[in-house]
Amino acid sequence: MKKITAFQHRAANMLLALAALLGLNLAHAQGATGSSAPDLRDKFEQLSPSLQNNAFRRPLVIDSRESSGQVRGDVYALVEHPFAKVQQALRDPARWCDVMILHPNTKQCQPPASGQSVLKVAIGKKLEQPVEDAFPLNLSYSQVSATPEYFQVQLRAAEGPLGTSNYRFVVEAVSLGGGRSFIHLSYSYASSLAGQLATKAYLATAGRSKVGFSQTGTDARGQPIYIDGVRGAVERNAMRYYLAIDACLQSLDAPADQRFDRRLRRFLSLMEQYPRQLHEMDGSTFLEIKRRQHERQRQAVVAQS
Repeated sequence: MKKITAFQHRAANMLLALAALLGLNLAHAQGATGSSAPDLRDKFEQLSPSLQNNAFRRPLVIDSRESSGQVRGDVYALVEHPFAKVQQALRDPARWCDVMILHPNTKQCQPPASGQSVLKVAIGKKLEQPVEDAFPLNLSYSQVSATPEYFQVQLRAAEGPLGTSNYRFVVEAVSLGGGRSFIHLSYSYASSLAGQLATKAYLATAGRSKVGFSQTGTDARGQPIYIDGVRGAVERNAMRYYLAIDACLQSLDAPADQRFDRRLRRFLSLMEQYPRQLHEMDGSTFLEIKRRQHERQRQAVVAQS
């Protein structure tokens, strides 16, 4: 069996960390960017049975796909928040750093400077790591559509490390009335042959036991068998981003100086509801790391202003 080098292992970890963030699947991108309020409401009606009856213990559907070096994950979620609140939380590019910094692989996220639209993100290991050792990813923010009942935003990067490219993160939401909203989150990336080999190396070693959420069958004891591999990684991160958005929405009503701690604690408690897929470290360690990162991010914003 061919020996996997330390470089390949580190490279694969970084690649999957980036896959956790976002990307572009050229074959399906038009479907996300071409959506509208009627389209998204039709999707809600189509998915209603799955939203009401699933294993997530919340109205959520995850879809993942992998084809020809491209990976895409889609999350559809019904949230008990009025559309105006969802729009407030997700349309502002600066607020996206509140979402992204919660992810275990995000080391830092600097919001756009005044008059600009680029978020400076650093992606690395789940445990503590200097920002200088993480991968920088500059994400261009754009607002595609905004009406009183529908909005869509995108974050894009043309290139990433290890032969990855065409990153896109798309979020759209529509008002359902009655204080409810329907959110669609889509992210994908394209990977070169070198990137695919690095990913396979990781999945054959450190990532061997990691799984996603889709059930592919049951074992001899009747226990669920979950999807693994790249699609498993996509599904884990799709859930992380949904939970980060949920945590941010829940914290908006708190006093400004309490919002970070509230969304951080809620994010941790939500992740721990799915230990098979999302548990990475003990809670106190996670909280300590994220508080240091948040303070570092706050200081960077102050220095920028």
